[in-house]
Amino acid sequence: MLGALRQSSRAAVSMVSKRSMSSGVSLAEEIKEMKKWKVITILAVPVCAVKAFVDLSHEEHHAAERPEYPYLRIRSKEFPWGDDGLFEVKH
Repeated sequence: MLGALRQSSRAAVSMVSKRSMSSGVSLAEEIKEMKKWKVITILAVPVCAVKAFVDLSHEEHHAAERPEYPYLRIRSKEFPWGDDGLFEVKH
């Protein structure tokens, strides 16, 4: 009884562990598709690297200083931690 159970479990495991590609096409077509995406990747990575280098090598252009409007930062009483807000940065 135990031997038959072992044999059936081995047969089930061997059937489950044998997997094929999900596309259901022939192996030659799968290899062709793999090579196509490998070429696309090999061409795309340097292009993306050059684009990133160009974008990051330029100095940032800051906008002009914004005007001090009289209605901004109106304080009717002081904060416990000082004149500025807790997370505001003095410029």
